[in-house]
Amino acid sequence: MVTTLIRQSIGAKHGNDYVPFIFSLFSFLLVCNLFGLVPYSFTATSHLAVTVTLGCMVWFGKLVIGIRAHGFKLAGMLLPPGLPVPMIPFLVGIELVSMVMQLISLPVRLFANMMAGHILLKVIAGFAWSMMCVGSIAFVAHFVPLLVL
Repeated sequence: MVTTLIRQSIGAKHGNDYVPFIFSLFSFLLVCNLFGLVPYSFTATSHLAVTVTLGCMVWFGKLVIGIRAHGFKLAGMLLPPGLPVPMIPFLVGIELVSMVMQLISLPVRLFANMMAGHILLKVIAGFAWSMMCVGSIAFVAHFVPLLVL
């Protein structure tokens, strides 16, 4: 599955070079997130330091691979063809901010998704506990939120 996805995205010629790295990253994230399903454990990706480290590793790796493959012509991606000369400084600034925002947004999105999942589970568990403590018919109904968990 991973090999097919990489070949479709990168191409068959160069895609095979990146399969071990991408599959290792995929496996690491999968295992970390599956550990979060075990009761009384936590997901490593719910810590911002872990996701920022992974994001930096991928972002700098992408930059190094791009420079190695295209040289400093890679900077040409900051300028679309046919751009008027007075707009060059403005657009280069926007593109550089866009590149740096990738470094920030990808780790924060993974972190936020994991934290939101943890918070949701705790809220549902608290709701089930409150229903159980009320007694009567709510005690029987508290099994519904527990089944959701």
